[in-house]
Amino acid sequence: MNAFRLAGDMTHLMSVLVLLLKIHTIKSCAGVSLKIQELYALVFATRYLDLFTSFISLYNTSMKLIFLGSSFSIVWYIRRHKMVRRSYDKEHDTFRHQFIVLPCILLALLIHEKFTFKEVMWTFSIYLEAVAILPQLVLLQRTKNIDNLTGQYVFFLGFSVESLSWENRSVFEHNRRHEEISKLTMPGLVAQKKAFCEEY
Repeated sequence: MNAFRLAGDMTHLMSVLVLLLKIHTIKSCAGVSLKIQELYALVFATRYLDLFTSFISLYNTSMKLIFLGSSFSIVWYIRRHKMVRRSYDKEHDTFRHQFIVLPCILLALLIHEKFTFKEVMWTFSIYLEAVAILPQLVLLQRTKNIDNLTGQYVFFLGFSVESLSWENRSVFEHNRRHEEISKLTMPGLVAQKKAFCEEY
């Protein structure tokens, strides 16, 4: 097990747990962007297409199921839960996330390891994850009202997103595929961290 991947997984898991704690206990999603939750659901749905076709380890399968389940459950809470959906701030959560999905699809179609459906979808998920935090940052900038749990959620999310794992791979592994993809995703990750740090 790669220590950087474990750290990335655990920080992402912490962000999800903090958000679920907020939604479940307070029955509020104030300050949380639905758009980022939809983007992460799309990231995990396209990345984990191999969930039922290839087994790597119990840890790997468990984390895939947790990330898929938590992403879709958060989207459900914000869209459908009768109390939580009332606190959703539609007026300020207006980031047009479809405009970042299309460029990521096009980039994945142009730059990938092999031209297979799973490979292109996996590559798309990597590109999309690098920019998926943008709707949340825009919402926080517009509302300027950040409660403690939302701030902790964004903090853990900003430093998870597999960036620790990708940085490790680009420095310590000598695998051409990882080197090439890390070169492509690094500008997105650097931009993401810069935007995150400027917000805080």
